Amino acid sequence: MLAASAAQQAPSSASHTAAPPKPTGFFPLDKVHRGMHATAWTVFTGTKPEPMDVEILGILKGARGPGQDMILAQLLGAKPEYTGVVAGMSGSPVYIGDKLLGSLSYRIGQFSKDPIAGITPIAQMLEVRDLPLHAPEITQASATGLDSNATIQAMDTPLVMSGFAPDAVRLWQQKMAGTPFAAVSAGGIGGSTTDNTKMVSASAAGVEPGSAVSAQLVRGDMEIAATCTVTYIDPKQLLACGHPILQAGPISVPMTTAEVVATLASPLNAFKIINTGVTIGSFTEDRDSAIRGVLGEPARMIPVHITINGPDGPRKLHVDVLNLESLTAQAFMVVVYNSLLQSNQSTAEMSYHVSGRVDLQNYGDAPIDVWAPSGATSPAALTAALQTGLAFQSFYGNDARRGSVTAVNLTIDAIPHHVDVNLDTARIVSADEVHAGDTVTVEATLRPWHQPVRNVRIPFKLPTRLSPGNLRLLISDAGTLDRALVSPRMPNEGPDMETVLSEARLTHAADRVYVSLLVPETQAEVQGDALSTLPMSMANALEPMKATKDANLNGESAIVAASAPGGGVVQGFTVLTLHVVSGGGLN
Repeated sequence: MLAASAAQQAPSSASHTAAPPKPTGFFPLDKVHRGMHATAWTVFTGTKPEPMDVEILGILKGARGPGQDMILAQLLGAKPEYTGVVAGMSGSPVYIGDKLLGSLSYRIGQFSKDPIAGITPIAQMLEVRDLPLHAPEITQASATGLDSNATIQAMDTPLVMSGFAPDAVRLWQQKMAGTPFAAVSAGGIGGSTTDNTKMVSASAAGVEPGSAVSAQLVRGDMEIAATCTVTYIDPKQLLACGHPILQAGPISVPMTTAEVVATLASPLNAFKIINTGVTIGSFTEDRDSAIRGVLGEPARMIPVHITINGPDGPRKLHVDVLNLESLTAQAFMVVVYNSLLQSNQSTAEMSYHVSGRVDLQNYGDAPIDVWAPSGATSPAALTAALQTGLAFQSFYGNDARRGSVTAVNLTIDAIPHHVDVNLDTARIVSADEVHAGDTVTVEATLRPWHQPVRNVRIPFKLPTRLSPGNLRLLISDAGTLDRALVSPRMPNEGPDMETVLSEARLTHAADRVYVSLLVPETQAEVQGDALSTLPMSMANALEPMKATKDANLNGESAIVAASAPGGGVVQGFTVLTLHVVSGGGLN
């Protein structure tokens, strides 16, 4: 073993104390060499850090990237030799004497017999500490870092999903495949709160280097939290992990204490079983060398309020979801799915209607209206969650969005039977030879699932401006009507925010049957708005916009004349013909 000073060489077992040392400074990387002994601190059970002996094996130059070195070390002692390198251990501070060297952050191999770990030097972590405290607006995250199949890889960050059904956990894993958040560990909700104002100081919570802390991606009646270990703390902020979670840059998620219920030993994936605790601030940076938390800082999240009306009575759920483009839509979707599963009345026959709004800063409310009938190929609960998530993402993920999503409010009606209603036929029950301005009645024959057919009569008044001749009537479901009003968009065409909102606000309810006039007059679609019966001069003015796909022109205008309740999700359409004769209205 190479010679070193007594402080650098003394095994940590000779100086095991009740708490990590108060660092008198930082140990320089250029003084590190093979054979040195150090002490690392982490929590194996409870909330108090315990020491581990560490033997320095050497320095791997550029192992974490150009100019980003890693210190290679072996963990010694009964616990680390039994458990190996543990998920959740990342960030555990390593001291040589009373100087902070860095954090345990990387593991070597998956089935390695020896607990070999990589240490992120403290100098690289301090670069994250020294970033401006008030970060710019959160934009986009992308999973980066070392390949999960590499020999050297970041220690896993245990992800705890508390209050989630197994099917919801599987959906999360499918959506998170290929990211560090795919692996889910056991755990529970501790003393965390959805109230941002209820903040506990780090000192009162007993947070110190070696303590476990959690980043809450979702909090409230359900929780998704990722846990690692504190490396460094000062009166304003702390550094943890020693590697990125997603390398998202600026973030804003609640930072809580964590209790380690147990540490599970496994040759493939040893991990800590976690209960989250009280809120002490928010994590504001997710960088290559560390994540940074600001003490006492409230997080900026998206409140989601869900009311579920079902056979077992109404239930109300509240969660806050992180505001991060790469994760928010997936987290929101899984929250909705889990909300639908949390009922003893959930069966294969259950249908769902999800309605509500997304509150958008600078845009007002964006509606959500989703039906998921039972009996389809996919379970109705999953269909409802996926379609609701897509509707949310169309607003949240729009490239042209300016301002935040401030809240989501949803009402979910759980209906214990099939809701499909087929539109079989329709006929005109009044005279089929009419004058402009007359009242016409259409009778639609509806066939609900496994129920007797029923007839619905829908009266409507013809416009007085109609010219003599044949007039087509479209009796249809909402989807057919919407396609008549708004032309389908090519998949690679990205609509701007105004167009998405306009189309969403003009979408017709799926549980009604509609009567529309197909008038032989020009109709235009401009940014999601359908402009019917255009004069020729305006149609000519819009013609150049067709080349840029800013407008669509049709030679026939669809005008909604009337509608009636369908008693379920209506499907089908038919076209009838009226003959308008002169002598009525303005003619």
